[in-house]
Amino acid sequence: MKSETITVRTLFENRRQYCVPFYQRAYVWTLEDQWEQLWDDIREKADARLANQKATPHFLGAVVLEPQPRVGLVGVDVLHIIDGQQRLTTLQFVLASILLTLKSPEDDTYIGIVKACFENGNPQSMRDPAVEIFKVWPTFRDRDNYKLALAAPNLDELRARFPAHFTRTAELRKIGSDHPTALAALWYFSRAFTTWLTADLEHVSAHVDALVNAVLHDLKVVSIILDPEDDAQIIFETLNGRGAQLHATDLIRNYLFMRADEDKADPESLYDTLWSPFETEYWATEQRRGRLKKPRLEWLIHTALQAELHEEVDLSRLYFEYRKYAVQGGVPLTAERQLLTLTEYAKHYKELIGGTGTTPIARFGRRISPYDITTLYPLALMISSSALPDDAKTEMFNDLVSYLVRRAVCNLTFKNYNNVFLTTLRQLYGDGVTPQGLRRVLGGLSGEASRWPLDGEFRSACLTAPLYHGRLDAPKVRSILTELEGHLRSTVHSEEPTLPDLSELDIDHILPRSWFEHWPLPKISAEPNQEATNAPLASSSEAANVELLVQVGEPLNERQRSISDRQDSVNRLGNLTLLNLSVNRAAQNYAFKSKRDLLIANTNLRLNIPLILFESWDEEAIKVRGGLLADAALIVWPGPRP
Repeated sequence: MKSETITVRTLFENRRQYCVPFYQRAYVWTLEDQWEQLWDDIREKADARLANQKATPHFLGAVVLEPQPRVGLVGVDVLHIIDGQQRLTTLQFVLASILLTLKSPEDDTYIGIVKACFENGNPQSMRDPAVEIFKVWPTFRDRDNYKLALAAPNLDELRARFPAHFTRTAELRKIGSDHPTALAALWYFSRAFTTWLTADLEHVSAHVDALVNAVLHDLKVVSIILDPEDDAQIIFETLNGRGAQLHATDLIRNYLFMRADEDKADPESLYDTLWSPFETEYWATEQRRGRLKKPRLEWLIHTALQAELHEEVDLSRLYFEYRKYAVQGGVPLTAERQLLTLTEYAKHYKELIGGTGTTPIARFGRRISPYDITTLYPLALMISSSALPDDAKTEMFNDLVSYLVRRAVCNLTFKNYNNVFLTTLRQLYGDGVTPQGLRRVLGGLSGEASRWPLDGEFRSACLTAPLYHGRLDAPKVRSILTELEGHLRSTVHSEEPTLPDLSELDIDHILPRSWFEHWPLPKISAEPNQEATNAPLASSSEAANVELLVQVGEPLNERQRSISDRQDSVNRLGNLTLLNLSVNRAAQNYAFKSKRDLLIANTNLRLNIPLILFESWDEEAIKVRGGLLADAALIVWPGPRP
């Protein structure tokens, strides 16, 4: 390679075009992050020239360029920008803005010099003058607005070409308009230049000279021209941290299409058919997992790699992990093969995280959403992308949901799930992806960190565990109640067999958490010298005192035991249901008869209809209903088979 430090004028004055490879990312520099600082640097150099101070160069960094083979005499020389497209594109915005700013006939000499660095001459010897006239040719996502803005001869014409982006007073809109970057850059720099040039009207010519020289001669770049034997990808990786930080997916995209060149494939066709769907806003949207926030595409690739490699993938080294995948067994996968694999995984991943649709993985995504267990995703992709029929996939997903629900209800940790699901993935890969294989792996897990609870433990937890508030948060409880409602509907000949959307319903404690005023304790004989044990509580503090006694292990009298039993029962599954928000608010903490009347008038859920038959609601009623729901839970979330 050949490396040299050159001025902006030297960089652009030759008849050549710096072309951004079509697969590179779009232009991303902004006013706040880069343009303002660049103008500060230019202005500093221009002010120094006005003060007759010694000119010192300002380095903008490196640009890496790869000459392309020239065919015949017609056309301009083309160099691919391997690294530095943000700098080169911004410098063209600066030069275009100078041309928009200089209007006086006295400026003609400077206009000619700047124009020579802004556009290629002798269009009659070009194959495509409309393209080759530009010194920098951006990726296709930026081209339309780039051409439209840079071809404007003056500011009036620039406004005319983008009318929706300007106010009636000819100012660029500040609110409610997402401006094309080319337009925003030209407007910013031209306004900044005009303000600076006209600050001293008696010396405008001197300011023009200082500005043009500052840009063309004081700004410098390190130009690296690659030789044919140089590895452009390695150079790109080495320098990718300059400017706006690249995502791992930017590196992966570049690697893929340099691989396509080596495969003698048609990179543009591969891009249009297989990669361009990943350039949408959907895949660029950042998603949070724990403390990390990454573009959705990055999470997809991370998940897909784990499904392919059957091992944990370090997210901070995603690009290098990807390259390891791409050369498995020492034989590089073709770019087309890599893209087809990623496209297949993307289809399943989108359904998984979206939870919409009727495919097995979409239904699975809806069911596990409240648990936020993303370490399960690689295994889910492996199952969904397998050749199994849908009923077999559904069977496997049902077992995975059962595993999550049973462990959550039984208050077992989720901290080992990464190891559990990667181990399961590896075993299925070795033994075959089948429902029997998955059940064998899950059923064989032991220890508190990984076992799949048996029916007895699960049923007991459904009957007696404090689920809400307690072991489970609201999304998990709502999901469990919703699935139980769906099962109960399937057991009767209902006029509404289809489960409606219950996501907006409130989780309700039938016996309210603040039961003290309207819900007397069960009738138990009075103890000597004490008030009746079922007398209403004077305040919630009495219940709080009982809870404190339980915590420290103090013995309880009969009334205190009754209060403790009541407090324990409130958060059990048998006391939980779903209600319309307004019904729940109307019921508040009133006695059961008032709540039952509201249910008669307002509910059609199978969870609630049996409540209408109860004359009273107490610990015994909660136990009876809890038993019915626990039996249903054993069917909805079946456990390990003997």
